[in-house]
Amino acid sequence: MLNGDTSLCVNTEILIEYEEILAAKTTKEIAHNVVEAIARLHTTHFQETYIHFCLIEQDVDDNKFVDCAVAYDAEYIVTNDAHFNVLKQIDWPKLAILTIQEFASQI
Repeated sequence: MLNGDTSLCVNTEILIEYEEILAAKTTKEIAHNVVEAIARLHTTHFQETYIHFCLIEQDVDDNKFVDCAVAYDAEYIVTNDAHFNVLKQIDWPKLAILTIQEFASQI
């Protein structure tokens, strides 16, 4: 069970992707407002990444999330994207991959 100290680790590149995906499903204005709200949450932490590990080969664009998580020393990544399952097969970094449903059931 998660201890309630869950935070979101992001960087500019991640927020841009969030905004692009949200804009495709809603409007640019709504997407911008949601991303601004995410950025201002006290539980959101900005983490620059200087090392790129290239651990996900099937969709290299997903690596920005892994690199950010590693730089932040995160415990897990929450995603339903199967490309992240490759992280379960490697010894380092030790990042748990939780589906959205698994994460929701633990909070």
